[in-house]
Amino acid sequence: MSYRLTERLGLDPFDSYKLYQAMKLHFESDSYDAPKYNYKTNVKPQAFFKRRDKYYFAKLAKEYPKQDQLVEYFVSQFASGSKWVGDMINEEGEANYRQWKKLTESVGYEFQKDISNLCTKCEVEQLQFDDLLKVRDKQLPLAVTLYNRGEVSLTTIVILNKLTGFLHHANKSITETIVWPDLYRKFVKMEPFIKVDLNKMKKTVVNTFNIL
Repeated sequence: MSYRLTERLGLDPFDSYKLYQAMKLHFESDSYDAPKYNYKTNVKPQAFFKRRDKYYFAKLAKEYPKQDQLVEYFVSQFASGSKWVGDMINEEGEANYRQWKKLTESVGYEFQKDISNLCTKCEVEQLQFDDLLKVRDKQLPLAVTLYNRGEVSLTTIVILNKLTGFLHHANKSITETIVWPDLYRKFVKMEPFIKVDLNKMKKTVVNTFNIL
């Protein structure tokens, strides 16, 4: 079968499985970067055909026949904490996907809203912008704590890290080993999939907080 014909027909179940394995490795390891390596791994057809959950991959390939569609679907699932493909193919998985698409399609608006709320919080508590990102007494930065409480979106944390690198600085100081390592990896691994105009995002922060 020619490449053009394969491309026209879309993904097959094994393609879906390969993509799932690449995304799983991306989000669960520190060294593998799925977009950088073009979602290539060493998975073999034999491993796929031995799996009892092949049906799920066939269903995903049918519903999301283009690679970029399925990548986005998998990103939405890992963002929500789902790791096994069987937990992604249900009503909750579809809801995760819809919520993720809604968030990423309005990422600029969500960022502006979060930054406005963070600014208000800083004014009330007499804090500066930098206080949201600093590690104090080896504890999570306030912005991350607010994310854990559902007060700040995942995309906002990722964008703030793209702008400041605060998560990387925090990772050098935080010694907690139960919650932080997985959180840090999740934020960092999400970066390639959240595409924004950083200059615009920077202006939002500067103008909202009146940073000179």
